[in-house]
Amino acid sequence: MEEARNWLIPTSVFILFFLLHLSKYILHQIHGKHKKLPPSPPSLPIIGHLHLIKQPLQRSFHSLAQKYGHMVFLKLGTRKVLVVSSPAAVEECLTKSNDIIFANRPKTLSSKNLNYDSKTIGFASYGDHWRNLRRLTTLELFSTNRLAMLESVREEEVQFLVKQLFQECSNAGQTQKSKVEVRPKIVGVAFNMMLRMISGKRYYGTDIDEEGKEFQTLMKEFTAIQGASINDFIPILKLIDFQGVEKKMVELMKRADSFFQKLIDEHRRNYESVSNESKMKKNMIDVMLELQQKEPQFYTDETVKGVILAMLIAGSETSAITMEWAVSLLLNNPQKMKKLQHEIETHAGHDQLLNESNAAKIKYLQNVITETLRIYPVAPLLIPHESSTDCKVCCYDIPKGTMLFVNLWTLQRDPNLWTNPLEFVPERFEGGDDGGGEVCYNMIPFGAGRRACPGAGLAKRVMGHVLGALIQCFDWEKIEDGEVDMTEGIGLSLPKAEPLVAFCKPRQEMINILSDI
Repeated sequence: MEEARNWLIPTSVFILFFLLHLSKYILHQIHGKHKKLPPSPPSLPIIGHLHLIKQPLQRSFHSLAQKYGHMVFLKLGTRKVLVVSSPAAVEECLTKSNDIIFANRPKTLSSKNLNYDSKTIGFASYGDHWRNLRRLTTLELFSTNRLAMLESVREEEVQFLVKQLFQECSNAGQTQKSKVEVRPKIVGVAFNMMLRMISGKRYYGTDIDEEGKEFQTLMKEFTAIQGASINDFIPILKLIDFQGVEKKMVELMKRADSFFQKLIDEHRRNYESVSNESKMKKNMIDVMLELQQKEPQFYTDETVKGVILAMLIAGSETSAITMEWAVSLLLNNPQKMKKLQHEIETHAGHDQLLNESNAAKIKYLQNVITETLRIYPVAPLLIPHESSTDCKVCCYDIPKGTMLFVNLWTLQRDPNLWTNPLEFVPERFEGGDDGGGEVCYNMIPFGAGRRACPGAGLAKRVMGHVLGALIQCFDWEKIEDGEVDMTEGIGLSLPKAEPLVAFCKPRQEMINILSDI
């Protein structure tokens, strides 16, 4: 009798949910017919179009766009979803009359459990809290003056990177090639740059202590679990915590929160004892703690921790992934590699290491970064938006609460918008067309409108500087004949499926400079 009762309760709950969602589906079909919705594939009860969606998401959405057009309306479980991939639709959604309407973020397990209940800048919905965070990042953390004050920190990390690679090559003899796994090197320099700007600490490289190892573990786990879960689309799965997703998120966030709180407490204890000269070079935690004294109601410790988390996740891993794609593309296009080396030599010569300011002025270097972001956008679907009210997009009716995905992967490879879109052609940006100059809605790797990435300027400077120094100082060769494997992995930030491994050899004309670093 007890066994029958144990079996009956979950079965009854499932049937109840099934009937509820079936009735909602039927009502939607009846009452939604008067709306002019965008094209949509045939759907199934309860799951809607979930059966059509596979990883990687941008390729699934691309296949649907090929069949139904650049605006596709989907039902993913209980969620209404709009996927757009044309400049006109993107412009209507992210600017013009719909900018504020689509400025919200959908509530997901990730935003709730890994982003302080949707209070970080990337996942907060539009409102006073988000506006305050945006003001903080724009005026205080990513301002021109603040980035200039911390430029020496970033340049030191580039020096550490090239010195480390030079030493590895020297161990094999200066005339020998050294086999290098590129991803760990550039992940390390990207995180160290951001960490030192935030807290003054380095957690990657040699002689890393237990605190550094703990941080590296946290970041790996965050990267692996970030993103949408099937539980976000089918409430019954969320109710039973299918696959234990929410439990894993909660446990990870507890550890991360504790780690960031220790950083804040340490800075709070030490800041009063440092000299005025040191305070002039304050890092971003110091800046936020000063603001906390003036506006304690907003700059709570949770707000500060949320800013730290957002800057690390959005500002480090993403830049490293883009640089790995860039080196891979250059290896597959050796003539572009030679052209880039020549451009760098013309601007920086052989008697000094390329600095950040010079890197920003080398047009071809910036074009290489831009072309890499076009073919392999670091956030191929951006962070999803959500409509706060009913609206119209390109003459179609879009209901309130619709999740919006902008498929940059399709948009930035569209043959109607780009000549030879799958070819790596940095020269296409030399005239300022196709994304140069003003906002061009066929090329928005950092988003557009109110929710555009506030750290885009810093990211471009970091990527250009690191990539430029690697190309200036070393000759790079493929390990094997043939093309570098460019298969895309699965993840929010479009990683390579196979990490890049290449031969690295110091350039003869740069050995004296590298020896003196």
